[in-house]
Order: sequence, then C-alpha cells, then structure tokens
Amino acid sequence: MLTRNQIRALVNEHGHDIIEHEHMHIERGCYQHGCITTFAHSIRVACLAVWFADRLRLWDRVDLRSLIRAALLHDYFLYDWHDWDDGDHRLHGFTHGRTALRNALRDFRLNAIERDSIAHHMFPMTPTPPSYIEGYLVTVADKVSATRETISLKRFNRPALAHGAEHAGK
Repeated sequence: MLTRNQIRALVNEHGHDIIEHEHMHIERGCYQHGCITTFAHSIRVACLAVWFADRLRLWDRVDLRSLIRAALLHDYFLYDWHDWDDGDHRLHGFTHGRTALRNALRDFRLNAIERDSIAHHMFPMTPTPPSYIEGYLVTVADKVSATRETISLKRFNRPALAHGAEHAGK
C-alpha cells in the first residue's frame, strides 16, 4: 500500500505541468468549500483518487497519469463561484464540469479519459455518468473531499473576502 508521501510524489510526478501552470494560481485565490481553495481541493481529490485506486487494487485497470491529471483539472473553472455575478453561477454545480473541460482543453493536451472524467465528475447532478473507471474514482474522491471540507466549516472560518468583508463580523 502506498504512503501519503508516495501518493503526493505520484501526484507531483504526473501533474507537475498542471500544478505549475500560471492559471492554477487563479485556483489558489478562489475558495471551493469553506476555507479550502479550489487548488487545495484539487490536490486533495487527486491524492484521494490515487488512494482509492491503491486500496481497491485497481493498478492493472487504471491509467494513473490520466487519473491524476483529470483529478487536478476537474474544477478548473477559474473563478470563485461564491462571488456575486448577477446570477451566472447559480447553476454552478450543474455547469462547472463543462467550463472546467473547456478551460483545460485550452491550456493542456487531454486524452479521452481525462476529458470524460472532467466533464462527468458531477454525476449524478449531471445526467451522464463517467465512461471510465478513472472518472468514477475522481467523482467519488470529489464527493468525499467536498463533504469533509463542508463539514469542517464549523471549525474554520473562511477568510473575509472583498465581497463579504462587511459581513465578516456578523
């Protein structure tokens, strides 16, 4: 079984170009769930997806590189969906997979597994399930990570952002 350090090394090895891409700096400033940035969430999803593949002994059935890259890019929508936008983000949960895929295709070369996993990671909120095992691993890792991050809201306060600073003390 892989250790946390081995999993992190694999994520860095197969996702280094994504992690270091200039647009990932946008994710470092956007919040996903509570005090967790979209960047941190994406790293967590990638690590957890690898952990699941390891614990379920799926190494002979999983394209590890595609799994990691899809996990890192599954929320590559490049905006803070909490920011006021006249309602454009109100359907974020249903639409951000397509936005993430569009942005990822602009910045990276993606194979079919990666494209499908990014586009369908919000199943069952979106009607089409992933076509590959990697997509299911990303989907489950995303749901587990999002749940953990959301539950931790009770312990951590999200830093006051410009759009919410006036409410920070309430």
